[in-house]
Amino acid sequence: MFDYVAGERWFPMETTIEEDMLSYWGDWGCSSEYETLKAVLLRRPGKEIENFDWKAARFMAPIDPELFRTQHDALAQIYREHGVRVYYVEEQRQDKPNAIFMRDQVFMTPEGAIVTRLAMSERRGEERYTAKALAGLGVPIVRTISGAGIFEGANAMWIDRKNVILSSGARANRAGVEQMMFEMKRMGVENILHMTIPYGHAHIDGLLNFASEDTAMIYAPQVPYDIVDFLKKMGFKILECPSMEESKLGAAVNFVAIESGTVVQCDNNPKSKEVLEKNGIKVIPVDFSEVLKGWGAMHCCTAFLKRG
Repeated sequence: MFDYVAGERWFPMETTIEEDMLSYWGDWGCSSEYETLKAVLLRRPGKEIENFDWKAARFMAPIDPELFRTQHDALAQIYREHGVRVYYVEEQRQDKPNAIFMRDQVFMTPEGAIVTRLAMSERRGEERYTAKALAGLGVPIVRTISGAGIFEGANAMWIDRKNVILSSGARANRAGVEQMMFEMKRMGVENILHMTIPYGHAHIDGLLNFASEDTAMIYAPQVPYDIVDFLKKMGFKILECPSMEESKLGAAVNFVAIESGTVVQCDNNPKSKEVLEKNGIKVIPVDFSEVLKGWGAMHCCTAFLKRG
């Protein structure tokens, strides 16, 4: 006969997922646009860019598929040469030529990936295969934008671990922004800045981007004053993209910082390149002329998986 019944004596391991990341998931996590880039997720253009209706897909002109791939491969090679681990979404629907633009499908956090929900009918469904690729790599998926929420990854931008910009517009509705706000607050973000994307534009990263730990470039006519004021008070030097043509057609602001002070930028932006270089930023130019026909550049193409 038992005179004492012991409890199971099982207690939880009370660690955060950030603390668990390396032990159980891998070397993932991001809360910056400029800390050293260590891993990215890309989609090398496949069958989806062959024989598609470029007008229906919202491209600006027909493309040469092989040149399109060659230019994308050149970007991936630059990443590898700088020590960045390059991963790919290997599977994708053949009716989704915009699937190359991976930033829209993933917003990376210190805890793992937020899989977004794309706005355009021409793109909806790409994210299924991105989620599959992330799971295959062992990247935690902390949230998928759901319900009536719409939010694309380029509608969010880290300033640093405690500060983030979330935007709304044609590619992000209130329900999507609210889901993102919940996750940011839960992760300890102290300041969530709301930015309204102007009519006729899609994302933050065509209007504002970070070249280093203390330097940001903006297309001034379309960035709200309060965003710029916040960055200035944080100590950021604000560089203005000097050309509407370079901003809109050359995607001059849509560069990727490989590390603080070194960026990869489309090579058809001489005025913007000069501004960056005069302010101490090293610019690696790359021919992205064919990819630009899809209204996106290297920041659009790159889902960050690890920085810092």
